[in-house]
Amino acid sequence: MTTPSVQDGIDKAGSAMNLLWKPGAAPWSVPVVKPEYTGWGDEQEAWRSGVALFDLSYHMSDTVFEGPDSTRLLQAVSANNYENFAVDQAKQFIPVAPDGNIIVDGILLREAEHRYTLSGVPAAQSWVKYHAETGGYNVQFSTDPDSSVRTDSDPALFRYQIQGPLAMDLVERAFGGPLPTTKFFHSTIVTLAGKQVRALRHGMAGQAGYEFIGDYRDSGVVKEALMNAGEPFGLTLVGGLAYFTNGIESGWIPTPTPAIYTDPSLAHYRTWLSLFSYEGQKPLNGSYFSPNIEDYYLSPWELGYGRSLSFNHDFIGRDALLAAKDTVTRTRVTLVFNLDDVRSVFGDGLDYHLTYARHRIENHGELAGMTFWTSSIAPMGTIMSLALVDKKFAEPGSEVTVVWGEHPGEGTDTDADLGFPRIRATVQASPLDDFARTQYRSNVTV
Repeated sequence: MTTPSVQDGIDKAGSAMNLLWKPGAAPWSVPVVKPEYTGWGDEQEAWRSGVALFDLSYHMSDTVFEGPDSTRLLQAVSANNYENFAVDQAKQFIPVAPDGNIIVDGILLREAEHRYTLSGVPAAQSWVKYHAETGGYNVQFSTDPDSSVRTDSDPALFRYQIQGPLAMDLVERAFGGPLPTTKFFHSTIVTLAGKQVRALRHGMAGQAGYEFIGDYRDSGVVKEALMNAGEPFGLTLVGGLAYFTNGIESGWIPTPTPAIYTDPSLAHYRTWLSLFSYEGQKPLNGSYFSPNIEDYYLSPWELGYGRSLSFNHDFIGRDALLAAKDTVTRTRVTLVFNLDDVRSVFGDGLDYHLTYARHRIENHGELAGMTFWTSSIAPMGTIMSLALVDKKFAEPGSEVTVVWGEHPGEGTDTDADLGFPRIRATVQASPLDDFARTQYRSNVTV
């Protein structure tokens, strides 16, 4: 038991919603990395039409799980397929609660037969660590938190992502030729500037690219080699502002609400979690308010993860997740905001905006869905949002309205007219980028 725990916080606040609802909450910011290098708009354009370097070394937590029961543990707590999980392969890790809704996803890399690294926001890692501790598994684990938590030392690993139409040209120049043929989300060990590096075939920005991972002690030498190779191609460094916008077009929702706050069977888990954890502090805000935290839970089916789910083994939430396949009513979409309405609400000129607020989406006054990630996208000349909407409103080209404001929370009716402005938006596919939607995952083994 942790003191104070998430359960302590819920009890003191009176409900999970009272604990988490924080109107006007500021979005995350990337630690250490500069907010901008050449300007957030230019940096967004770089991964569309040139080549960009993302430094992912500082904002993610990493937990290593190692031991003879590591695969058995991961099988028990996630919906992934482990029968075809090769060494040096990565997968989008999908843990679900007993009700079949997602905890939070992450990236799981199999480094050896009995060794895995799980990266991302720490909620998925906490879920696995809890079951490792309480389930009698022969597994050891260690966590390297992100640099907003670990303020007195360097990260264990560096991560540099090379993205954009010219990414492969840069990589070939850096290595003196093409790297070994590698499937999407698979990796190979290579040498750059005399340093051993893992090259993971990856693409977060709608183009094929690589993520290079290695010992942080080698970060400076490796970065210099990539920068030198990138000079002829106009390589652009991406700062924290632009980086925290690239998933909107590639269709990844980064901040689902973990489905852990009300289930009686998870009471012990809530007492194990610190109140100061992601689960205890990740705020909810926006114009969509419900007193029921479960209205914010998400199914992996809604998030578009269906092709990555496997039911060839037993795992927590398996039956509920399987049953939900034919009952979910929402689907992931991209919203492109009407520029005239953007100007009316925010003023002339496209300034930088970023929010993870749950804004209410309507169609002729009817609740149609909610936003999850909204930001200015300079190359598109407007604001865009990654959202979930009811399937009947999801046809590309459909018109919806986003209610823009901050509901005060408990004590005000959910549907109260608070005078918030409405912003018209057009529904588009998600991922918005055609390459991301149709090609770069085409050879991945789930």
